[in-house]
Amino acid sequence: MAAALPLVLFVLLLLGPVGRGHAEPPRDSLREELVITPLPSGDVAATFQFRTRWDSELQREEVSHYRLFPKALGQLISKYSLRELHLSFTQGFWRTRYWGPPFLQAPSGAELWVWFQDTVTDVDKSWKELSNVLSGIFCASLNFIDSTNTVTPTASFKPLGLANGTDHNFLRYAVLPREVVCTENLTPWKKLLPCSSKAGLSVLLKADRLFHTSYHSQAVHIRPVCRNARCTSVSWELRQTLSVVFDAFVTGQGKKDWSLFRMFSRTLTEPCPLASESRVYVDITGYNQDNETLEVTPPPTTTYQDVILGARKTYAVYDLLDTAVINNSRNLNLQLKWKSPPESEAPPVPFLHAQRYVSGYGLQNGKLNTLLYNTHPHRAFPVLLLDTVPWHLRLYVHTLTITSKGKDNKPSYVHYQPAQDRLQPHLLEMLIQLPANSATKVSIQFERALLKWTEYTPDPNHGFYVRYPVSDSSSYFVRLYTEPLLVNLPTPDFSMPYNVICLTCTVVAVCYGSFYNLLTRTFHIEEPSTGGLAKRLANLIRRARGVPPL
Repeated sequence: MAAALPLVLFVLLLLGPVGRGHAEPPRDSLREELVITPLPSGDVAATFQFRTRWDSELQREEVSHYRLFPKALGQLISKYSLRELHLSFTQGFWRTRYWGPPFLQAPSGAELWVWFQDTVTDVDKSWKELSNVLSGIFCASLNFIDSTNTVTPTASFKPLGLANGTDHNFLRYAVLPREVVCTENLTPWKKLLPCSSKAGLSVLLKADRLFHTSYHSQAVHIRPVCRNARCTSVSWELRQTLSVVFDAFVTGQGKKDWSLFRMFSRTLTEPCPLASESRVYVDITGYNQDNETLEVTPPPTTTYQDVILGARKTYAVYDLLDTAVINNSRNLNLQLKWKSPPESEAPPVPFLHAQRYVSGYGLQNGKLNTLLYNTHPHRAFPVLLLDTVPWHLRLYVHTLTITSKGKDNKPSYVHYQPAQDRLQPHLLEMLIQLPANSATKVSIQFERALLKWTEYTPDPNHGFYVRYPVSDSSSYFVRLYTEPLLVNLPTPDFSMPYNVICLTCTVVAVCYGSFYNLLTRTFHIEEPSTGGLAKRLANLIRRARGVPPL
């Protein structure tokens, strides 16, 4: 007993100063929110947003300890001197005409655009290395990003965070329309969350439900923000977003009723213990408490109003940090029920929407057509159009026409960068004024190029994707993407080499085998044998008796 006493006192002395010390307040925070929006078409959109803010200057400080901010992304910011990073993976296409404007829209496939610091000497090299690293982190095909699908816009993109200058030489933008989004991309995205998918709103991120939707988009946005009102220091903000659109006729058996369990096959049980805010917002715009045809359960304790994309919205707020929100069974299942079927009305047409198509016939020439609609009755909108076209579609710039209401619409700003075969794509930027209540048509003719047989994709008859034009409007920022285009190029008959190889190998095998046998085989003349079976038996008997054979 006496021998054990000094050891115990020694341990208490070590623990004593730690208990009397004051812990340093955390320098990072997490806010999570879910916005549920019933769409005019009867579908339901769910948008998750997880914001991680870290009060640290990663490019000046030597950071070795990471708490909430992902270490993999923090090291990317430091190593490649990033100012901003925006990456999205999208399956499907957001139908603006039927669903209205989205909170955050992204094109189909993979989109990556990055702002580098002005201290980077070789931007192209850093861009290539960064895309390869991101390809490994998110299990995607971003390593296929090269000079043939990378552009440097001059006016279409601006830094979304704190920025001292906008030198577009440090900006790179690329899109991979063929990228297919699956659980291999969702799993590493969820691992970047502080609570992963174990607690909080992330428990609803069930892969088999998220990909059984009409639209799925997940994104990662990193930008520097001001730490205080005077902006004397900089903090880093990581915003992870995920948007899905559930088909009401699939999940609700043709009804507009919805619930968390019906959409996600799960309910909310607790907030993320690392989150400072955890809230669910339900869009109840136009919902009247006296309206007996609509029922929202459980009833919201508070509401919130704000102007979103030019329209005033009302949201029911459910704070998961409030113990009264989650009942005694530790289960929150938000539901919206219609006591009587709602009147079928045509969905309202958004003020701005766009579409694109290819016209022409044959496999030599064609025309790219983009329609920009402004349905506002008395207001015109300035729109900045960005269009990137692969090099194997050779544009005739002199055929560019812009018409609105039957008249020519001259753009106030035009930037065109011609393509170089197998080096860089076409880049076209234009600032166009859309008149009120009009449809503006932008068209340009092109010629299809004949590729080398090694440059075709494994499925050449599927076609080649043409990237999307991006539209930005003033007053409040709106970014619209058109649907991707599939353009067929002159494609050789890839089955002919197989037929030729088979025929050639057959002929060579037959001819070579015959000549080889004639040249290498030795022929012997066999003399005819005399006698028959009786003679052979007699010889056997004579040999056994020791007598010479006949």
